[in-house]
Amino acid sequence: MMKKKMMFSLLALTASFFGVLPVLLAGSVATQSASYEIQAINEVSLSAASITLTISEATAGSEPTDATGSSSYDITTNCATDGKILTAKLDSAMPSNTELKATFAAPTGGVSAGEVILTASAQNVVTAIDAVAESDLSIAYTLTGTVAAGIVAADTKTLTLTLTDS
Repeated sequence: MMKKKMMFSLLALTASFFGVLPVLLAGSVATQSASYEIQAINEVSLSAASITLTISEATAGSEPTDATGSSSYDITTNCATDGKILTAKLDSAMPSNTELKATFAAPTGGVSAGEVILTASAQNVVTAIDAVAESDLSIAYTLTGTVAAGIVAADTKTLTLTLTDS
């Protein structure tokens, strides 16, 4: 019986020693807090710096044939559901009897406004934009001009896209 008691005491002593040993060997302890934040991210970019549209033909007895072209855009936003609208505007009005139209593909969850006549005022082109990160979303452009526009010298309009709160 004494032998059992001694063995039990030896086991208890060993267990307590190994339970204390890591604390004795640990030395000092340091802690660090990590502060974090994710701020609003609202980025939009166009794939190309420019696009050229030229009306140069017509069928006899008809208005000139529209010129078409395409481009694309990228969008990243971490907004709330239906939190953003994409608007487009030109830096100045188009010449009389001409129109520049655009159709913007919507990112997942968004809603395209369909074909929009671009003007010097901001026009909604995509609405109901959720948190999304997508690239290469198509933009289809159409330049129209009637015979009443006459001959229009080459010129440039600057398109501005803006991602705003809905």
